[in-house]
Amino acid sequence: MIAVVPPQPSLDPWEPALLPANPSQLTRPAFLMNAPFSWPVPRAQPAERVPRPRRAFAQFFDLYHLVAAEALVTVLPTPGLTGVPDLVFTANLGVVLEHLNERDTVVISNQADEVRRAEAAVGADFFRAMGYRTHVPEGRFGGEADLKHLRGNVYAGGHGRFSEPETYDWMEGAFEMEVVRLALTDPGLSRLDQVLFPLTKEKTLVCTELFERAELAALERHTEIVQVSIEDCRAGACGSVRLHNVWLNSSHVHDLRAGTEEYQREVAKNRRIEDIAATLAFEVNYVNLSEYRDHGAQLSALLLHLNRFSYAFQLL
Repeated sequence: MIAVVPPQPSLDPWEPALLPANPSQLTRPAFLMNAPFSWPVPRAQPAERVPRPRRAFAQFFDLYHLVAAEALVTVLPTPGLTGVPDLVFTANLGVVLEHLNERDTVVISNQADEVRRAEAAVGADFFRAMGYRTHVPEGRFGGEADLKHLRGNVYAGGHGRFSEPETYDWMEGAFEMEVVRLALTDPGLSRLDQVLFPLTKEKTLVCTELFERAELAALERHTEIVQVSIEDCRAGACGSVRLHNVWLNSSHVHDLRAGTEEYQREVAKNRRIEDIAATLAFEVNYVNLSEYRDHGAQLSALLLHLNRFSYAFQLL
């Protein structure tokens, strides 16, 4: 007689016992993007930054196709209304809390600007329709762009123009998490994802020049810091996304004239990324997002993580 062995529960938190109920529960990377139907719009800006919608869509599709080849990419519908020009920057809409086993909890951003609040409402409606539990903090919060998962229940949280530390006090109490608070004081680098990028569960790219020793010490209790300069951050080094073993970064180096100061900065940033990537067995893939970069946005702003499954991928 053949003994029938009942199925054993999986010890892998990434292998759900039931069929996934939302994209965050998939055992492959999942992201939220928004096609730039509502962006860019004419604003008070220099003539050289006049919006070019066709170029914006072409660059969106370049990034979309690259990510969708390895991940589920859900496209957030753009409502038929005006007043949501920056909806394309989905990382500002909120954050899916990675440490909760159900992976069905989203903290929606809460910003002072009415336009950004309208955009967050669009994101909240989407998440509710998908069955997520949504929470809106009383304090200011800038979404995933200001809150990065490090490991376990530990996050790095930037506070300054878009988020305030009291919001992280509430999150810690409500969701049994720990947030390492980092003050964002440089007006040109006002989002955490512009100065910090989790590389692996053990290592994090950080612009150490911008933070106090006590902040860095608190961060080092949870991750090994890989240093990056302010100049490289301004060129977009930290505004990156990991996709399995690929380091995605934006670069418009081929649009620049060799020998110019901007060209030299871009080349230096790319070389720094490639040097770090080589030590960790990353591949680097650049996407030209100049239309968005001209308006101050980096690659990470265009992708909201619905899960961080890529960080379960072993590089070595």
